[in-house]
Amino acid sequence: MARGKLRIYLGAAPGVGKTYAMLSEAHRRVERGTDCVVAFVEHHGRPRTEVMLHGLEQVPRRELEYRGTRFTEMDVDAVLERAPAVALVDELPHTNIPGSRNAKRWQDVEELLAAGIHVISTCNIQHLESLGDVVESITGVRQRETVPDEVARRADQIELVDMSPHALRRRMAHGNIYQPNKVDAALSNYFRLGNLTALRELALLWVADRVDEYLQEYRREHRVSKIWGSRERIVVGLTGGPEGRTLIRRAARLAEKGAGGEVLAVYIGRSDGLASGSPKELAVQRTLIEDLGGTFHHVMGEDIPSALLEFARGVNATQIVLGTSRRKAWQYLFGPGVGATVAVDSGPDLDVHIVTHEAAAKGHGLPVARGARLGRSRIIWGWLVGSAGPALLTLLLMSTDASLGLANDMLLFLMLTVAAALLGGFLPALTSALVGSLLLNAFFTAPMNRLSIAEPKNILALVIFVLVAMSVASVVDLAARRTHQAARLRAESEILSFLAGSVLRGETTLDALLERVRETFAMDSVALLERESETAPWTCTGSVGDASPIERPEDADVDMPVGDHMALALSGRVLPAEDRRVLAAFAAQAAVVLDRQRLQSQADHARKLAEGDRIRTALLAAVSHDLRTPLAGIKASVTSLRSDDIEWSDEDQAELLAAIEESTDRLDQLVGNLLDMSRLQTGTVTPLIREIDLDEVVPMALGGVPEDSIVLDIPEVLPMVAVDPGLLERAVANIVENAVKYSPDGEPVLVNASALADRVEIRVADRGPGVPDDAKDRIFAPFQRYGDAPRGTGVGLGLAVARGFAEAIGGTLDAEDTPGGGMTMVLTVPTAAGQVPASADLPAAITS
Repeated sequence: MARGKLRIYLGAAPGVGKTYAMLSEAHRRVERGTDCVVAFVEHHGRPRTEVMLHGLEQVPRRELEYRGTRFTEMDVDAVLERAPAVALVDELPHTNIPGSRNAKRWQDVEELLAAGIHVISTCNIQHLESLGDVVESITGVRQRETVPDEVARRADQIELVDMSPHALRRRMAHGNIYQPNKVDAALSNYFRLGNLTALRELALLWVADRVDEYLQEYRREHRVSKIWGSRERIVVGLTGGPEGRTLIRRAARLAEKGAGGEVLAVYIGRSDGLASGSPKELAVQRTLIEDLGGTFHHVMGEDIPSALLEFARGVNATQIVLGTSRRKAWQYLFGPGVGATVAVDSGPDLDVHIVTHEAAAKGHGLPVARGARLGRSRIIWGWLVGSAGPALLTLLLMSTDASLGLANDMLLFLMLTVAAALLGGFLPALTSALVGSLLLNAFFTAPMNRLSIAEPKNILALVIFVLVAMSVASVVDLAARRTHQAARLRAESEILSFLAGSVLRGETTLDALLERVRETFAMDSVALLERESETAPWTCTGSVGDASPIERPEDADVDMPVGDHMALALSGRVLPAEDRRVLAAFAAQAAVVLDRQRLQSQADHARKLAEGDRIRTALLAAVSHDLRTPLAGIKASVTSLRSDDIEWSDEDQAELLAAIEESTDRLDQLVGNLLDMSRLQTGTVTPLIREIDLDEVVPMALGGVPEDSIVLDIPEVLPMVAVDPGLLERAVANIVENAVKYSPDGEPVLVNASALADRVEIRVADRGPGVPDDAKDRIFAPFQRYGDAPRGTGVGLGLAVARGFAEAIGGTLDAEDTPGGGMTMVLTVPTAAGQVPASADLPAAITS
């Protein structure tokens, strides 16, 4: 079942007439005989909108009770059971009442589209997810009901319902939008002139970007590659804090300024093992970036600015979006911060945007697991505090004249021990305790400056000090280790959950999975190796990374066996033992992904075999029917001419000979198409490309049709094309013959050509019955005749052969509607190298 098409009426603000325009379109379609129903439309008490509902079939709504109040929502099951051709669904971003089939109305619409129902809906610009922050800054109102931008971008048609701010305010003042008692408040708040102007600008810019996307799609389909430069790639640096959502939305808006922009959100973790900044917040941000059409990446690196710049340059990014630092002013004493460092080191090829947010300069305060594996700097500081700290404290205490007493001195040394434990772990703390006890004995207990103790109570005090210091250090170190284990387990569970979900949903390819392994463990390269038996050599089934692919598990820094004949090999560094558990999960999933890809390949091969069987069955049907028809005509005419019982007049003989000639030509055409399709199916078409002018090929292709049935317009200024003349001639001949066959009598077929960048388009337009959009692809399938029209006398191979020959010479063949009725075949072929067209006008078929 073909997916339904979505049409959205987009407005800048409530009241511009979106629902009215949608209902007007419904009336037009009903008048044309289209099965159109109202699935859900809210007129909000506006009389003119309510009147437009008259004459349209409305599907009964579903009633729901919530907190003692009854509400009505769209009944998705009733609409699916009714199965109309077109359904009207108002207010696409609406949040459904709890207990509904889906949480959002756009999810209801997705179900209707999947069922093949065309949907017409409405939406305001302020309800798009990426524009939430900017709309709030303009109007002061946060939109709670939003729709993901990707849902709107996937719409087949978006029509802007525009109205000037002054006209909208006049409509508001006349009471055509809200009740009279609400007009004054609305005009002085949300519907202020400045607000409406800004929202209108947002809507116009967003729709303009959609026009650029349509044109980009057209260029891609017609292989037009020399018009625009490369698209923008924007990298968003995430820290795991709540400001990441603001950064992602801002980057999405920047990407929409240029058609085809791409957003990549990246979180930089430490490169010495698994770590996660804030799994819950990162999961929310991952969902947000995917809803906005971007991608999420988890990259390892000890130096965050360097890792971020390396990632940005690796993906050919053009811009980096970072948030204003959350550090307080005094924390800048320890360095300039990530944003300033990235801005300085980015160079002229990267633009860095620093975005303000609510958490700026308020401190980190992230629920990040402390006590993760200690870095080198913390260990060094721990040993300095544990060894040199007691000596410095002794000099400080001895330089003061006032005596604090042995108890206070011991508390100060105990404080150093705790500090050493927090920084460097148990061993620096133990060193601090031992050194501190010796210094207390030598300089703070009688006799002074000697390692002996005169009073027994001081011995007990020193022993208790050492025991307490060691106990405190042990507890602090144990807490840090437990915190580190919890952080590791939390990070592992997040990674394994993402891995299992993506693989089960079939969203991960083998290369993407191996790249995920490389990023997670900060490796240079990763390869999946396989062999048929214990003695067979290893073969690489997939690899990623900058380094050369690993050929044997023995050559890798880390290898993880997967069964008896497969291994995951990593190069870059040696992993600790605790990381191998997650690596084993990755290795098992890699084997699953490889098996799935192979099963998919086998399924594709089976489909090709089934298609071949279908072609053979259709060929037998063609031979048994369509080929026998002209043979029967030839046989009957020859038998009549050879008959001795009847004397044929000259006119009768000429008529019989003409019938023989017509049947022979028809038979020759059928056999030629069958042979051409056989060559295409077996892949034996070998084009001989050379430079030639179109006016040398196209006129020769028109020899099989009457002269008065064609109007030819091939400008002499067209550049030469690089094609196989024979294949191009056969393709054009089949297209023209098909157009003449279905064109009404007295309506000639127009054949013209024009240049577009590095391509030349040949357009064959007829005034026949045309073909619906959902059947335009089927007419290019072998043995297909649309509608099996009585005038169709072939086996349905003409257009299939034409498209096959067009693709063989590097061109394309597509069908479009002819303005005013009919169908236009567009054959696009490449120009010769170095040829420049005299004009680069876009075809008239490009519409917004």
